[in-house]
Amino acid sequence: MLNEIYTKQKQQSDKSLEALKKDFTTIRTGKVNINILDHIHVDYYGSATPLNQVATVLATDASTISITPWEKSMLKAIESAIAAANIGVNPNNDGESVKLFFPPMTREQREENAKNAKAMGEKAKVAIRNIRKDANDAVKKLEKDKAISEDEAKKAYDEVQKQTDNYTAKVDELVKNKEVELLKV
Repeated sequence: MLNEIYTKQKQQSDKSLEALKKDFTTIRTGKVNINILDHIHVDYYGSATPLNQVATVLATDASTISITPWEKSMLKAIESAIAAANIGVNPNNDGESVKLFFPPMTREQREENAKNAKAMGEKAKVAIRNIRKDANDAVKKLEKDKAISEDEAKKAYDEVQKQTDNYTAKVDELVKNKEVELLKV
């Protein structure tokens, strides 16, 4: 019974770490990353479709992203979706593809992105603490139902806390690495 609680806590905490890593891909670093466009959806025959499902998205160099639609008629829709997404650059339509030219990041932009990374890390920590609360509630219920003894419950609370501390440290490490990456010129 307790092992199920630990396993569930571990799986959910792993998902929180993966979500944090995915969130980090949307933050711009010195080199452009096509994942910055992941949240952009284009109106494709009346339905909102992710940009990468209607076009080929490539980082052609460290500061340029090229978006080539599979249908030429999508150029205007892609251009307006990117402009509406407000990612810090204006789309350039050359008749064949949409190009995004990212200027070098300023110190202020890097610091702002580092703050965003910290905020994402805090969000992940809150999720992990909520997972800890759920695990402790499950242990408390087992103890109340007399399925486990008071000593077993105390050991279980300690194990749940140990896992929480472990995952919190992993989040801190990810945030620290991301900050170093963001502030590196």
